[in-house]
Amino acid sequence: MLFRDVYGQEAVKQTLIRAVDENRVPHAILLSGSQGTGKLPLAIAFAQYICCENRHDGDSCGTCPSCLKFNKLIHPDLHFVFPITRSSDSVLCDNFLPQWRSNILEDPYFNLDQWMSKIDSDNKQGLIYANESDSIAHKLNQKTYEAEYKTMIIWMPERFHEVCSNKILKILEEPPAKTLFILVSEDSERLLTTIVSRTQRIFVPPLDEPTLASALASRYDLNETECKEISHIANGSFIMAKEIVQTSDESKEYFELFVQVMRDSYSRNAKGMKTWTDDMARLGRKRQISFLQYAQRMIRENFILNLKNSSLNYMTNFENDFSVRFSPFVNEKNIWSLLSELESAERHIEQNAQAKLVFFDLALKLIMLLKR
Repeated sequence: MLFRDVYGQEAVKQTLIRAVDENRVPHAILLSGSQGTGKLPLAIAFAQYICCENRHDGDSCGTCPSCLKFNKLIHPDLHFVFPITRSSDSVLCDNFLPQWRSNILEDPYFNLDQWMSKIDSDNKQGLIYANESDSIAHKLNQKTYEAEYKTMIIWMPERFHEVCSNKILKILEEPPAKTLFILVSEDSERLLTTIVSRTQRIFVPPLDEPTLASALASRYDLNETECKEISHIANGSFIMAKEIVQTSDESKEYFELFVQVMRDSYSRNAKGMKTWTDDMARLGRKRQISFLQYAQRMIRENFILNLKNSSLNYMTNFENDFSVRFSPFVNEKNIWSLLSELESAERHIEQNAQAKLVFFDLALKLIMLLKR
């Protein structure tokens, strides 16, 4: 992975490049930010740049023996840790390395749900288990094979098991020589503050719209107008932009479900709410979560539209047509309560609560909230 393969993020790239060129590589870096901004490809590009034998023009050469191994993610001094699901007491990330490498080489822009799907664990919670810390310690206590640094890229460290988290903290407090930790986090607030304090934190911001539009044009058969509209809606996330392209039919289904529950709840149509609940229960956990995230976005967009600031809206034409009529019902009196209930429902679904109870309870609460 070369820096030039990473979309945008020029300021972050320069920070990482300077650290190497000025021989100021810290023992631990935390790349934090929302999903789809390129944190994982940045981490890999940084590790490759450190190990490259012929760096030039602010990037790896891509052709030296080290780079050739990085191109396949098989460099012996490059290690990965990531959330997995337990299939036995001794399960480790190394058991999933073939799928992990394949997933990155196919497309390094992916989220946790997509990774769980890759390893056939759609309805399970991915974790970095306690025994992974022993494997990490073992790898880092060995001498480097070829490079100057041993690099440990930890994707989604907020998914550490508590025991693993405490053991990683001890390693960070007394790291082995010539060891580099790169933590790639989408929710760094969930990390131990003592872990965060032992890293150099680098925020990776959302991608700007021109960068997203250019990335979409390079990947998909889209015209300029479509690229601009999608990049505006994606709100700085290339993962979201891809999902919009790939799931346009699914997005319309979520829109229809959103319209249905808002209309039925506002009109106190109990029969319609029951039908909607049954429809939601049939979607499956992954799509239920996606819908609730979509609903949260729509509530935020309608609140902004109600403030008469349409330039800040990120909606498609059909979403906007409905929202012109619906937005007056989303205001200062109920916006936070609406979002709170949707977020609560998302958490319950993530924790495998009974879907019918969660969604019917949500529909009942919407009756009161939409009347405020």
